Amino acid sequence: MFNFTALPPLSLYIHVPWCVRKCPYCDFNSHQSPDQLPEKAYIDALIQDLEQEVPYIWGRTVQSIFIGGGTPSLFSAEAYDRLFSAIRALLPLSPNIEITLEANPGTFEAQRFADYFDLGINRLSIGVQSFNDQSLTALGRIHDSKQAIKAIETAHKVGFENFNIDLMFGLPHQTEQSARHDVATAIDLEPSHISYYQLTLEPNTLFHKQPPTLPDEDPIIDWQIANQQHLANAGYQQYEVSAYAKDNQQCRHNLNYWQFGDYIGIGAGAHGKISDAAQQSITRRSKQKQPQRYIDTAGSTDVILTNEIISQKDVGFEFMLNALRLVDGFPTPLFYQHAGIPISHIDKALQQAEEQGLLQRDIHHIRPTEKGLCYLNTLVELFLPE
Repeated sequence: MFNFTALPPLSLYIHVPWCVRKCPYCDFNSHQSPDQLPEKAYIDALIQDLEQEVPYIWGRTVQSIFIGGGTPSLFSAEAYDRLFSAIRALLPLSPNIEITLEANPGTFEAQRFADYFDLGINRLSIGVQSFNDQSLTALGRIHDSKQAIKAIETAHKVGFENFNIDLMFGLPHQTEQSARHDVATAIDLEPSHISYYQLTLEPNTLFHKQPPTLPDEDPIIDWQIANQQHLANAGYQQYEVSAYAKDNQQCRHNLNYWQFGDYIGIGAGAHGKISDAAQQSITRRSKQKQPQRYIDTAGSTDVILTNEIISQKDVGFEFMLNALRLVDGFPTPLFYQHAGIPISHIDKALQQAEEQGLLQRDIHHIRPTEKGLCYLNTLVELFLPE
């Protein structure tokens, strides 16, 4: 039996499933956009979907909103204005709410960025991936380095003080020089946050079926260490496996994920996780993945693709799968608060992790060691239910 004395913070995730073109490395629920985006129909569906979710989180305040994709910057400011009006009518929002929108440099327009800012969107996540045109072509991106720099400069100009640049390393035919140039260029553009992670060949992607030529693993690790030091010297502190931020500029929405908070998920393929104090349960739900199927079923129970109640046996693993990604780990009491069970349920795994030098703990705090972060999969697997 779970025992929630207080419910975790609540966020809202909104998924926009269309892109101009599907990138060969992408395993997210994204689809090539039709000639005419069904913008109105999709916003209608999102509102219906949210209305159906409201009873599960009635009265709870939303701390952050993240609009991901796909390429959410394909949608007009007018569409988001209508969506936000409905959100504000249905949900209490925190006065200092963080609202993030993912944007692709190949779809940006200066006026559209300005309009997003005027709507109350106060954070952008710009999918640059590289500032090297050869790398961008190899990744199937629709923008070049000049467009990426222009998009970031425009974000600054229209008033965004808080934005993220996405960068990848270990790219096809990438050299140490180009990897260092990517990070140096990003730093020079003065974002508040940089996501820096290695390209992985995920199942069900074109790159997995037709693998590109990638650099050897050993030099990639050396590049990563050197660039992490460059980021630290420039004031970007690593707070998660692939996330680096200026002081107090961590992504609050993602922190809520990693700290096993709750979130509503609306949109095609969106996932949600909700704790229920009355039922003493944690439920994960996902929505129909195909955009048209999602539009057709929104507002009915058919829009729900999966609905799973997390068992006490699994909750320890699910919590640690997220929380151990954080460089500083988590306060020990947070486990009971957000997982709803005493930490003694995972004491055996904690002891094993400590003995293997993967984790440090005391009565106040639990954190992965440097070795634990390097061997994160090994660390997390210790918490799998027997």
